[in-house]
Amino acid sequence: MEREALKQLIKQLLLVYLAEDETSIPIGVSNRHLHVSEKDFKTLFPGEELQVMKHLKQPGEFAAQQTVTVIGSKGQIERVRILGPYRSVTQLELSKTDARTLGVTPCIRMSGELQATPGLTLKTDAGEVKLEQGVIVAKRHIHMPSHLASKFQVSHGEEVSVQVKTDQRALTFDGCVVRVGDNFALEMHIDTDEANAADVGEHSVATIVNH
Repeated sequence: MEREALKQLIKQLLLVYLAEDETSIPIGVSNRHLHVSEKDFKTLFPGEELQVMKHLKQPGEFAAQQTVTVIGSKGQIERVRILGPYRSVTQLELSKTDARTLGVTPCIRMSGELQATPGLTLKTDAGEVKLEQGVIVAKRHIHMPSHLASKFQVSHGEEVSVQVKTDQRALTFDGCVVRVGDNFALEMHIDTDEANAADVGEHSVATIVNH
């Protein structure tokens, strides 16, 4: 078995094990990344296709080989990873720390909620795209498989409080949105600022404590 396939199998077995105790939710830490439309990708990478670098826990999603430079009014960040597959609209997800570096003031939003959000410039050696909007800080959320929603006693769109237990910086995160879907793997998503605040590690888990 190829190494990447073996890693994915181990991760899936871990997710099943954690799901069975009906309390623990694996935590995925989202670094800055870009979801891109096919049109914008073709402008940035003429003649190329999205190339898979690594498959992610959520089925069908992957980190691509391609990266871009993100340019704001105060600075820029290089090598921002594109996540596939293509989206209908290009969307950049940052942490608040990233936003200060770039000089933008993004809203905290769920993915896809882009109305009245700021824009900036995406650049590669081959092309440039100026976004009028699409920059967000992702609202913390939980991907919940449909068959587990009843076990956790939650519903799609519900906001819950989630406790993250770590050795020295345990925290409770309020306002965590539950997203229920047939094709989701069980996983809570937080950004790097939130993860650092709670000292989250590779095997950290969360527990819903109030809903």
